[in-house]
Amino acid sequence: MKTDVDFLINDLSKDGNWIVRSNAADNPNTPAETLVELSKDGNWIVRSSAASNPNTPAETLVELSKDDDGNVRSSAASNPNTPAESLAELAKDGNWIVRSCAASNPNTQKKQ
Repeated sequence: MKTDVDFLINDLSKDGNWIVRSNAADNPNTPAETLVELSKDGNWIVRSSAASNPNTPAETLVELSKDDDGNVRSSAASNPNTPAESLAELAKDGNWIVRSCAASNPNTQKKQ
Protein backbone atom coordinates (compact mmCIF):
# COMPACT_ATOMS: atom_id res chain seq x y z
CA MET A 1 0.00 0.00 0.00
CA LYS A 2 1.41 3.36 -1.00
CA THR A 3 1.71 6.01 1.66
CA ASP A 4 1.68 9.78 1.33
CA VAL A 5 5.49 9.67 1.56
CA ASP A 6 5.62 7.27 -1.42
CA PHE A 7 3.52 9.67 -3.48
CA LEU A 8 5.63 12.67 -2.43
CA ILE A 9 8.92 10.94 -3.25
CA ASN A 10 7.48 9.75 -6.55
CA ASP A 11 6.53 13.35 -7.40
CA LEU A 12 9.99 14.61 -6.41
CA SER A 13 11.64 11.90 -8.51
CA LYS A 14 10.09 13.56 -11.58
CA ASP A 15 11.20 17.08 -10.72
CA GLY A 16 12.81 19.13 -13.50
CA ASN A 17 15.90 19.79 -11.37
CA TRP A 18 18.50 17.00 -11.30
CA ILE A 19 19.50 17.85 -7.71
CA VAL A 20 15.96 17.17 -6.51
CA ARG A 21 15.85 13.89 -8.45
CA SER A 22 19.28 12.91 -7.07
CA ASN A 23 18.13 13.57 -3.52
CA ALA A 24 15.00 11.50 -4.15
CA ALA A 25 17.26 8.69 -5.39
CA ASP A 26 19.38 8.99 -2.21
CA ASN A 27 16.39 8.84 0.11
CA PRO A 28 16.19 5.56 2.05
CA ASN A 29 12.38 5.75 1.85
CA THR A 30 12.29 5.80 -1.95
CA PRO A 31 10.37 2.75 -3.19
CA ALA A 32 12.10 0.25 -5.46
CA GLU A 33 9.85 1.01 -8.45
CA THR A 34 10.77 4.70 -8.25
CA LEU A 35 14.47 3.82 -8.05
CA VAL A 36 14.11 1.69 -11.18
CA GLU A 37 12.84 4.77 -13.02
CA LEU A 38 15.55 7.01 -11.56
CA SER A 39 18.19 4.49 -12.70
CA LYS A 40 17.28 5.46 -16.28
CA ASP A 41 17.69 9.20 -15.72
CA GLY A 42 19.73 11.16 -18.25
CA ASN A 43 21.91 12.66 -15.50
CA TRP A 44 24.74 10.46 -14.26
CA ILE A 45 24.52 11.89 -10.73
CA VAL A 46 20.89 10.78 -10.44
CA ARG A 47 21.78 7.30 -11.74
CA SER A 48 24.73 7.14 -9.35
CA SER A 49 22.47 8.04 -6.43
CA ALA A 50 20.02 5.32 -7.47
CA ALA A 51 22.92 2.84 -7.73
CA SER A 52 23.97 3.55 -4.15
CA ASN A 53 20.49 3.21 -2.64
CA PRO A 54 20.03 -0.07 -0.74
CA ASN A 55 16.41 -0.27 -1.96
CA THR A 56 17.45 -0.50 -5.61
CA PRO A 57 16.57 -3.98 -6.91
CA ALA A 58 19.42 -6.34 -7.80
CA GLU A 59 18.28 -6.54 -11.45
CA THR A 60 18.55 -2.77 -11.72
CA LEU A 61 22.00 -2.81 -10.09
CA VAL A 62 23.11 -5.32 -12.74
CA GLU A 63 22.12 -2.79 -15.41
CA LEU A 64 23.73 0.12 -13.56
CA SER A 65 26.96 -1.89 -13.24
CA LYS A 66 27.20 -1.66 -17.06
CA ASP A 67 26.61 2.11 -17.21
CA ASP A 68 28.91 4.18 -19.42
CA ASP A 69 29.76 6.47 -16.50
CA GLY A 70 32.41 5.27 -14.06
CA ASN A 71 30.78 7.09 -11.14
CA VAL A 72 27.59 5.11 -11.66
CA ARG A 73 29.53 1.83 -11.89
CA SER A 74 31.43 2.78 -8.69
CA SER A 75 28.16 3.30 -6.85
CA ALA A 76 26.84 -0.03 -8.09
CA ALA A 77 30.11 -1.70 -7.07
CA SER A 78 29.69 -0.31 -3.53
CA ASN A 79 26.07 -1.38 -3.12
CA PRO A 80 25.79 -4.46 -0.88
CA ASN A 81 22.86 -5.71 -2.99
CA THR A 82 24.83 -5.91 -6.23
CA PRO A 83 25.01 -9.59 -7.24
CA ALA A 84 28.36 -11.37 -6.98
CA GLU A 85 28.44 -12.00 -10.76
CA SER A 86 28.25 -8.27 -11.46
CA LEU A 87 30.88 -7.57 -8.81
CA ALA A 88 33.19 -10.04 -10.55
CA GLU A 89 32.83 -8.04 -13.77
CA LEU A 90 33.26 -4.72 -11.95
CA ALA A 91 36.46 -6.08 -10.39
CA LYS A 92 37.91 -6.14 -13.95
CA ASP A 93 36.71 -2.62 -14.85
CA GLY A 94 39.16 -0.31 -16.58
CA ASN A 95 38.54 2.36 -13.94
CA TRP A 96 40.58 1.79 -10.78
CA ILE A 97 37.95 3.49 -8.61
CA VAL A 98 35.32 1.00 -9.78
CA ARG A 99 37.69 -1.89 -9.04
CA SER A 100 38.44 -0.44 -5.61
CA CYS A 101 34.73 -0.19 -4.78
CA ALA A 102 34.19 -3.77 -5.93
CA ALA A 103 37.12 -4.88 -3.77
CA SER A 104 35.58 -3.32 -0.67
CA ASN A 105 32.11 -4.80 -1.24
CA PRO A 106 31.49 -7.61 1.27
CA ASN A 107 29.78 -9.66 -1.45
CA THR A 108 32.85 -9.82 -3.68
CA GLN A 109 33.80 -13.47 -3.87
CA LYS A 110 37.26 -14.95 -3.51
CA LYS A 111 38.57 -16.19 -6.87
CA GLN A 112 38.42 -19.98 -6.97
